[in-house]
Order: sequence, then C-alpha cells, then structure tokens
Amino acid sequence: MIKKISPSENDFDIPAKNCYRMVILGSTKVGKTAIVSRFLNERFDDQYTPTIEDFHRKFYSIRGEVYQLDILDTSGNHPFPAMRRLSILTGDIFILVFSLDSKDSFEEVQRLKQQIFETKSCLKNKTKENVDVPLVICGNKGDGDFYREVQPGEIQQLVAGDSSCAYFEISAKRNTNVDKMFQTLFSMSKLPSEMSPDLHRKVSVQYCDILHRKSIKNKKLKDDDVYGIVAPFARRPSVHSDLMYIKEKAIGGGQGKDKERCVIS
Repeated sequence: MIKKISPSENDFDIPAKNCYRMVILGSTKVGKTAIVSRFLNERFDDQYTPTIEDFHRKFYSIRGEVYQLDILDTSGNHPFPAMRRLSILTGDIFILVFSLDSKDSFEEVQRLKQQIFETKSCLKNKTKENVDVPLVICGNKGDGDFYREVQPGEIQQLVAGDSSCAYFEISAKRNTNVDKMFQTLFSMSKLPSEMSPDLHRKVSVQYCDILHRKSIKNKKLKDDDVYGIVAPFARRPSVHSDLMYIKEKAIGGGQGKDKERCVIS
C-alpha cells in the first residue's frame, strides 16, 4: 500500500535536531537550479527558466535515524530583500554559486557571504550561539571553453582563513565535483556524509515505511541500507511559520520550538 504522499512530521517521527534547511543563493543564470536538480534527480536541463523561489524536501533513513532536509532555491533577482534576509535567518547550511565567466556574479557572492555573516551575527547576539555557518562557494560552469573572468587568487582571498567555508569549481552540466562538494558541505555541517547524492539509495515515496523504522518486508530493501526519498509536491512552510521559528529561537536562546522545523504546511 502506498503511504499518503504528504505525511506529517509525527508520521515520520523526525526529531528537531535532525531537521535542516539548505539555502542556495547567487545571481541569475549561474546554475543554482541545475545544482539542485543534480542533487535531487541526478539530471541536468539545458533549458533556462528563471527561478522565483523553489522549495524541495528530502527524507533520509540513515543508521536507524530519520532526517529531513529542506532545500530552498532562491531567486537571483532577490526582488524582496526582506524575504532573502528571512531565508538566511532560517537557513542552516548554505551554497553560494557564481559563474566562472562572470565577475559580476562573483562580486554578488562576496556580498552574500558578508550578508550571511552579518545576519547570523544579529541572531547570535540574542541566542548566544556560535556564528560559524557551514557554507560552500561554487564556481560553476567550469566545463568546455570559456573566458574566465574570476581568477583563482580572488577566490582564495575570499575563503582564506575561514574554516566554515569551502570552495569548489564545479560543472553542473558534466556533474564534475558536485558530489564531492555536497560531501564536504555535509561533513562541515556535522551531518551524515550519506546525504550526498552518490552515497545513498534513492527510492520512491511508496517506500515511506522505511522512515517509520519498521521492518522492511520488501526483499529489494534492507534494514541497514541508507535511503533517500524526495517528497513530491513539497510546499515551503509559510512566512508566518518561519517568523515564529526565528522568534522562538531568539527568545529561547537558540532553542526554537521543535515543531517549527519539521512541519509540512
């Protein structure tokens, strides 16, 4: 029997400590959505469609524990600065993307990195948390012949001395270094490396029972394997939910309500 497609967090019994949000930021046309597509579906689409804001959700069963990873693919135009600030406040791990053939997109990543630090620092003053934020910077489109506008020395200067920041030159088109980038990001975040696309088995939503820690009767699935399930039709939690999460986090000194991160609105 196929389980209900939009289960609640109580159905999956996911502790708040296992719920994370990954936010992807960068200018337009740098390949943010292509990276997300590689992560979720191992696919690449040559056709460009401007992103307003896309939200995805993936569940994992790893060594007897269930994890929820929300992925927020943001607009490169950022027409609403307040929304981008909210995305940063609610984000746990970040990917900043620029195109190696666009100096403007690299300068935008420089601004974004500073904005993340400043925004998280403001929250730290209330929560007393460490301001270190796991962050990976990606120089995309490193495939084929192209005119490189961003030099290695400029990139090194941006990431030097920052232990919470790593840099990768990738190609979403050729899938070069994408898996390695995700492995590093999850390692920096103290999350299981098996969350990386190449280190777990992808199964369809009909196998949701593996997230209930029940015995798996299907011979194709084993209890000790690692699984990932993309939730179809996932919807972004409401702005109100995000604001309440930040409010509770600030008031509670870093301990937001458990419900706020593991909920399908």
